[in-house]
Amino acid sequence: MDSYHPPNPSSLSEDQIKDPAPADDAEPKPRRARKPVGWSMIVIGALVAVCAGLVWRRDGIDGVLRILTHDLWLFGEIMPRVLAGCLLGGFIAEILPHDKVSRALGPNSGLKGLLIGTAFGAILPGGPFTAYPVAAALLTVGADFGATIAMVVSWTLIGYGRAVAWELPILGTEFTLWRIVISLPIPVLAGALGRFVFVRMYPKGEPEPPA
Repeated sequence: MDSYHPPNPSSLSEDQIKDPAPADDAEPKPRRARKPVGWSMIVIGALVAVCAGLVWRRDGIDGVLRILTHDLWLFGEIMPRVLAGCLLGGFIAEILPHDKVSRALGPNSGLKGLLIGTAFGAILPGGPFTAYPVAAALLTVGADFGATIAMVVSWTLIGYGRAVAWELPILGTEFTLWRIVISLPIPVLAGALGRFVFVRMYPKGEPEPPA
């Protein structure tokens, strides 16, 4: 009967000792799942309960049911937009090439990344149901906090949709142009500040997802 002879450690190469081959069935480390109920949800729920109690005390159960019915109807109208915005963000995260987005909007993109984020936010159409899912998708595919903050602030301050639909017909061309010119540096400054703060708060990389 043959006896087992363990391999001589001296016969193993230095690379094999330092970096052993991974097992074939090794699986990537899963992401930490987000909890459906966090501290913010608890605070909002408590505020809703307090407000419902005050309405019930003043108007009775009819007042509470009237508000609940109206809000459920509003919720039904908003849900398709929320779903469309989330689908848009998910598809963008799959379509955009991660390497190119990281080069253009990543942490090493410098001023160019902040300017690109500002320009993209200024031309981004739609409301918050479009802007925020797109911002989340950009973070997923390699954009850093600075460029994404610049995009969101630019969409808020310079977005052409709001200017064309509301400011031009109500406040006039001169006011709208001056307001946009004055607002132009703010997204870049906000993005630079966001990038500065992020690097110091998370020096080792991306933050953990919220609980």
